[in-house]
This record gives sequence, C-alpha cells and structure tokens, in this order.
Amino acid sequence: MRIALPAVSAVALGIVLLGGCTVTDAPQAKSSPTPGGTREAHVTPQSAPTPSAIVNASTTPAKPGEQKTFGDWIVACDNTALCQMASLGPEDGAFPFPSVTMAVLRQPGPDGAVDLSFDVAGDEKPVRPVAVTIDGRRIALTNLNGPVAATVAAAMTNGTVLTVLEAGDRRRATVSLKGASAALRWIDARQGRAGTVTALVAKGDKPAASVPGRRAAPIIRAVVATGRAAMPTPKQLAEMKRLAACGEGFATTMQPETHALGGEATLVMLPCSSGAYNLSSALFVIRGGDVDVARADVPTGFGPTPAAGEDVTTSVVNGAWKDGELTSYAKGRGLGDCGVTQKLVWDGSRFRLSEQAEMGECRGNPHYLTTWRAQVVRQ
Repeated sequence: MRIALPAVSAVALGIVLLGGCTVTDAPQAKSSPTPGGTREAHVTPQSAPTPSAIVNASTTPAKPGEQKTFGDWIVACDNTALCQMASLGPEDGAFPFPSVTMAVLRQPGPDGAVDLSFDVAGDEKPVRPVAVTIDGRRIALTNLNGPVAATVAAAMTNGTVLTVLEAGDRRRATVSLKGASAALRWIDARQGRAGTVTALVAKGDKPAASVPGRRAAPIIRAVVATGRAAMPTPKQLAEMKRLAACGEGFATTMQPETHALGGEATLVMLPCSSGAYNLSSALFVIRGGDVDVARADVPTGFGPTPAAGEDVTTSVVNGAWKDGELTSYAKGRGLGDCGVTQKLVWDGSRFRLSEQAEMGECRGNPHYLTTWRAQVVRQ
C-alpha cells in the first residue's frame, strides 16, 4: 500500500490518516526507535555555526527532499545531500511483514562513506550479522561501515536476494534486491557522483574531487522556552474553537495543552479531531489578551500553512511539546509503517521545521527516512 507524500508535509494524507486503515561477537546492527524511528548511521555532524553565521541565520524556506520507490526499495536525500535507501515488504502490503529490514546510507562529498544497518520492528530481537550472501556470494561483515559496507552496496547492484547471516552462518532473514540498483543509481545522481570513480552504479572516470561536498543545513535561531504558560480565558478558548472549526462537541470533551514559548507567549494545543490512531490538535499562540493562529514555515498536520492575515489553523498530529521542541507524527496506518514525522522550534514569530522524516510506502518498514534537517541555535 502506497501513500502519496508531498515534499513538505502530510497534507495529502488527511483522509487516510484520520479515517483509520483497517490493515490491521559480530557487530550489532542498530535498531531505530519507533514509532516513526529514523535511521541515522554515522551521520557526520556539521561544525558549530560561527557567531556571524548565527547573526545572518538562513531564512530559506524549508523544502524537504523527494522520496522515490524502486521495486522493493525506497530512497530519499535530505537538503544536505545525505541519502538513505530502505528495504520494503511485499508490494501488495500483505502479511507477514519482513522480520528484518535493511538500509544503506551514503554520506555526501568526495569521500562519500557508505553505512549499512539492519533493523527489526517492535520487540523482535536485534540483528547481529556476521555476514551477508548476495545470490550465494558471501561477504563477511567485520563492520557495518566504510569499505565493507561499500563492497556490499556494490554487490547489491547486480544481485537479486540478500541473505543476512548471524553466528554460525545461521540465516536470519532475506531481503529482496529488486530495485536496489536503481535506488543506488538515483543516489549517484542526486549526490553529483554519476560519471565519477565514486559512483556505485553510474561509474565513470571523473575524479572524486569533482563530487560536490555536503550542503550546509540552514540555521534556525530558536527562542529559549522560558516563563510560565498562560491559561486561555473562556473568551479566548471560544475564539480558538471557532477558528479551528473542530468536530461537533469534540473540543469540549478534551482540555487544551498550554506551554510557555518564551517572550511572554504561550502555545495552546487544542484537540480538534481524531481517528483510529491519530489525534489532530489546532495550534494557537496567546499573548496577553490576543489570540493568534500559530504560523509555521511548512504545512503541518492535515492543513496548509496559513497566509498572512488568514484565519486558517495550523495543526499537529499526535503532537507533543518537550524541551522547546514541537513534534508531529502523522501515521499512515496503525502499524506506524508509513507516515510523516516533524520537529519544529519557535523563532519568536512562527514555528520553523528543524527535521522531517517520512515513509511513503505502507510496506512493513517503520524506520523513516530523513528528508530535511536544520541546525538549531537557542538564544
């Protein structure tokens, strides 16, 4: 089962998400947290921004990267040119789902290190691979990154089935390689390495030095969340309910959450609608006696970003506020193997997207691929 994910949000998921689908020792591979876990294997951190960079923080609009599906693999690159591809279960979405999923991550730039990870869903025991075989060829896994990982990725381009082996060469799982070569070729193109000696598929004679480096992530100047949250007055709450146009009676049965944003501003998260596994909350900001619709630099939840002056609510799905960060997790179905997660921070006037991860295919892989990231500087 496939869901259409726009490049910047879960807007097109509204009907699916709210309606509720009924689809009911060797190196240890790292298992990402769920729900909405994202794979991050040895991501090279960017250096801390200089004071001048902070002063001139980027105001470039957030534009998460595209996801593409090739056969039994999904692939995405974020705005820094870091790319990941992940294995998928059967195309028809039928049970049983894969007990083990695999991901290949490639760093941008001339060096372009390759990392592998093997993940499980739920309470399955972690994968401890000692080797893989690709169409019978055995490759020992002395580690999951660097030259060994690059050797595995290169072998995947001409393979059909990868088998994961644990201690004693006991077979743990198999992974279809249908579409893996196309996904790796897509990464070659997106990272500007096609036609170079660094390409895994689109090989050429151009030197590694011709490959572009990692693009800098934008800097967001976020307000430190200080102060005490204000409670909305009955009049303010009535105005929020009017603007949000929540389901009849819904907003009267659940209490809003309030959180201090700093600068004497308070975030109000007003529960507004729900489905089988998604709760949508409308967002407002109150300052003294004023009530404003919360603004964001990307679409969030199930609605569009309101234009200046429009009384259109911003929302989050299964939202939470912690340590100055607002999160949204819009599930494509109850299993959590598809959807969109977002992290946002408050810059004093609007919420800015600091990270987004997505899984556009409901095919048994709950580990989302990051499509946007920013550096957050608190001040």
